Order: sequence, then C-alpha cells, then structure tokens
Amino acid sequence: MAILVIAEHDNQSLKAATLNTVTAAGKIGGDIHVLVAGAGCGAAAEAAAKIAGVAKVLVADAPHYEAQTAENVAELVKGIASGYGHVLAPATPNGKNMLPRVAALLDVAQISDIVAVESADTFVRPIYAGNALATVKSADAVKVITVRTTAFDAAAEGGAAALETV
Repeated sequence: MAILVIAEHDNQSLKAATLNTVTAAGKIGGDIHVLVAGAGCGAAAEAAAKIAGVAKVLVADAPHYEAQTAENVAELVKGIASGYGHVLAPATPNGKNMLPRVAALLDVAQISDIVAVESADTFVRPIYAGNALATVKSADAVKVITVRTTAFDAAAEGGAAALETV
C-alpha cells in the first residue's frame, strides 16, 4: 500500500522536517504521497511535488486549514487514510499534536519518534529518555508514525509528482 506523509509548511514553503520524513517513508517502501493541507498553499504543494521519491501530492486548500489545526487536519487524514498502509509526520510539536488524534480516529496505536525502519511493520524507537532503543512491530492495518527527523537524511529534489486536489 501507499504511504501518506503529512507535510509541515507555512502555506508558502515546506519545512525541512518534511524532507526527512519522506526519506523515512522511502525506507518503508511503496508509493509516497504527500498531503499539503492549508490555505493558499499552492507554493508549498509545488515544492512537495519536486521532492525525489514522491509519487503524488494531495492538496487540501481551504480557509479552515489555514492554521493547520490538529483537529481539522486529523479529520481530513481520517477521510483519506483507508487507501494507505502508513501515515507519517515529523516528530515536531505539530506532528506530535496531530498524529495521536489521527490514531484515535482510526482506532490504531501510534508508533512515536522512530529512528530506524527495519521493515514495513517493524520500527526502532528510543525509550527510557533515549537511553535504550526498542524494536516495535505493528499489526495494525494503518501504521500511524511520527519520525525523529534527525535520524534520517533530507530527501533531495528532482521529483515531478502529480498534484491532486482533495
């Protein structure tokens, strides 16, 4: 199944954490789709389309997404998540606020702050204040994951993904 990466942006440009999250998604394997939700976010969507490895950019451009509140974007993700095996976001304040809501709406467990991908259902994450690493395997239909961005290199440019309005 495809992988959905929720982009972090300021409605004009992508934040660097999105590039690291795309790299993590690439290690899982499969088509990578990036969701850009905002208001007047066409420039951010164009930037997402240029990321190497991204197959499609989903654009939700509406006034109620301008502030990108966790509640609004989580409802949007819930509506489109059935077509995805993984939903990823950077482990930033925004991602840590939104993805628990997405996981609850989808009735699945969230895997937080991964630092490595072992397979499509097995991930490594820090525990005990980062003093130990745990390998976590998920049997959920949709894996909802936050990515520690410092553990993955930034994805390069060079893609030409299609834009799709949602």
